Amino acid sequence: MTDHTRPYDASDRPNFYPAHPPQGAYGMGPDWAPPPPPPPGTAPAPRRVGLYAALAVVIALVSGGVASWGTFLLTRPPSGTDPGYTLSAPPSGSTGRAPESVAGVAAKVLPSVVSLEVKSSAEAGTGSGFVIKGGYIVTNNHVVAVAGDGGEIRIRYNDRSSTGAKVVGRDPNSDIAVVKPDAPVTAPELPLGNSDSVVVGDPVIAIGSPLGLSGTVTTGIISSLNRPVEAGGSTGSDYALINAIQTDAAINPGNSGGPLVNAAGEVIGVNSAIATVGGAPAGQQAGSIGLGFAIPVNHVRRIAQELISTGTARTSRIGITIDQGYQGTGVRIATQAEGGATPVTPGGPADQAGLRAGDIILEVDGHPVSDNRELIVTIRSKAPGDRVTIKFQHDGQEKIAAVTIGAAPAPTAQPS
Repeated sequence: MTDHTRPYDASDRPNFYPAHPPQGAYGMGPDWAPPPPPPPGTAPAPRRVGLYAALAVVIALVSGGVASWGTFLLTRPPSGTDPGYTLSAPPSGSTGRAPESVAGVAAKVLPSVVSLEVKSSAEAGTGSGFVIKGGYIVTNNHVVAVAGDGGEIRIRYNDRSSTGAKVVGRDPNSDIAVVKPDAPVTAPELPLGNSDSVVVGDPVIAIGSPLGLSGTVTTGIISSLNRPVEAGGSTGSDYALINAIQTDAAINPGNSGGPLVNAAGEVIGVNSAIATVGGAPAGQQAGSIGLGFAIPVNHVRRIAQELISTGTARTSRIGITIDQGYQGTGVRIATQAEGGATPVTPGGPADQAGLRAGDIILEVDGHPVSDNRELIVTIRSKAPGDRVTIKFQHDGQEKIAAVTIGAAPAPTAQPS
């Protein structure tokens, strides 16, 4: 019986390993054998299976992208267009605006603003105007003066209808004119506000036809008040010098005669002049630089009413001749007759209040007057019959006088 219980020793080891290394085994010595097992507690070297898998994914993605781009290049239309391309529809919206917004005020005022096309045999021009009570239209004198001798005026409304018109009356000294359309006026009248209640910083809107572009709306603020500005009209002693409202709303040639309105849509002034920087090419008019000027509506109201009632308007005066060469503080009354005019008109407002030749006017109603222009616009902004307080210097002594504003002789009415 065979004994199967003896211990296992080296002689019983199977001959798994040859005595000599196989031919071509690189780096193995004569005692070639399998590598020994790692020492206890040592982890086996990590396999690189994860790296190979990641590389495989990247290669697959790149291959797919290249294949897709190649398909696009082979199948795209020759022109580069995509017949099936569409954009989303516009969102729903409304053109309605709040009545107090600029758009809301403009929508209310625009139907009452007109464009005037004026021409004579020698020249032509355009301007703006607006409808007031009775279907009359207020504009600037310098807009319609072209039509003074047999010229034509054509009014175009915001709805594109048009009609001829005639001058009711015009006043070069205030640069205001009133015209009457030949056909009945269906456009609404614009309400007239109170220019004495406006302050610097108030928002305003200017509407008119700058450069012939009817129905143009610009907005800004009142940037100053009581600016002595020459607004056009006749030259000489009665050129149009106004006590203007200054605004930064864009005003350009063609805006003349259009309304300057407040946030309630009330007219507070008539746009009449702009400040410019020299250098405009010959034959061209300079545009807005943010300094526009409007005739205060309280002055416009009086002039328009007189033009409609009588065909002429009165120019406020106090009956003095100004010393143009005086360079000191205030405004000096001439010391001798100039051009046939006496220094103080006998029996005139200044004479009755006690002012004499050579007196120096310092203030009107508490406001200093620093030059001739300020005195002229201050007096012209008042209506005949108004009373003003004048501080003046006589023989080195300051005095106070109450002066009732008078009026220059009215010119002969010349409506056209």
